[in-house]
Amino acid sequence: MFKKAQRKAAKLRLALMGPAGSGKTFSALTIANGIGGRIAMIDTERGSGELYSDLCSYDVAQISPPFTPQKYIEAIKTAEKAGYDVLIIDSLSHAWAGEGGVLDIHDKVSKSTRNSFAAWREVTPQHNALVDALLGAACHIIVTLRAKTSYEVQQDGDKKKVVKVGLAPVQREGLEYEFTLVLDLSIEGHVATATKDRTGIFDGKYFTPNQETGSQILNWLNSGKPEEIQVPVQKPQEKIVEHPHQFLHDQLHRMLEQTGLMDHLDLYYLYVNDRYNVFSIDMLTQKQLMEQLTMLRQCKQREEKLNQFIEILQQQKIAA
Repeated sequence: MFKKAQRKAAKLRLALMGPAGSGKTFSALTIANGIGGRIAMIDTERGSGELYSDLCSYDVAQISPPFTPQKYIEAIKTAEKAGYDVLIIDSLSHAWAGEGGVLDIHDKVSKSTRNSFAAWREVTPQHNALVDALLGAACHIIVTLRAKTSYEVQQDGDKKKVVKVGLAPVQREGLEYEFTLVLDLSIEGHVATATKDRTGIFDGKYFTPNQETGSQILNWLNSGKPEEIQVPVQKPQEKIVEHPHQFLHDQLHRMLEQTGLMDHLDLYYLYVNDRYNVFSIDMLTQKQLMEQLTMLRQCKQREEKLNQFIEILQQQKIAA
């Protein structure tokens, strides 16, 4: 059953994260040029990907709204079939927060069904399919991610306050853990720091990405044992099953309606995500759902507590 662990040769999965002006596209092309081979780019930034055509030779395919996960999947598969060695996705954030992205789809399904919790059952498989396409692609993949200010709700004595804790990618929480390497880029000097580094090459370093960066990564990727060719096993079609705690989710939804908190629904989701460190309310455990139901019942019974809770939610809105 067990065998000696050996690192195998692999394909790169690199994420470049930073605010506008931090040099994400330039850095992606520079690193790709260092890796070598044929380069392709999926451009969602209205043609800005072609501004660096003098930097190196690469092909571009533009994606326009709606930025559905399926559009990305089709573009990735097309790049694979065309035999490109490196695929740059600039940017992956549109698939999450752009027009027609995952959040947009969820919002439309929620309004149609009037059940935000159940809407994730339809949307999550679409996002998972995109992640599977990214991880399973036969070429090296470099993605750019827009950065947003990240906040955290902290206890301050008897009160809670919203505190700025840094930057976070505009994508589903936890997606960065799927990558081999995640580099944060600063606006000043386009300096990169590694927030996740399975290669061990860039840990604790501050540097400006260049072609040598790509060469270093490629050497590390190729230093593993060649992977044995395996016959792919076709996965059975995924079945969407009823959420195990659907009854509690329905109760929670009704309690939000009864307390008048539906007017603050987006802020409530943000509160829940921060409190339990999840990216979706659909991920709450039975214990966490019961805790929220208890708190909402107290808000329903005591107007003072309801007002205090709304104030906490409003603090998040001000911080955002």
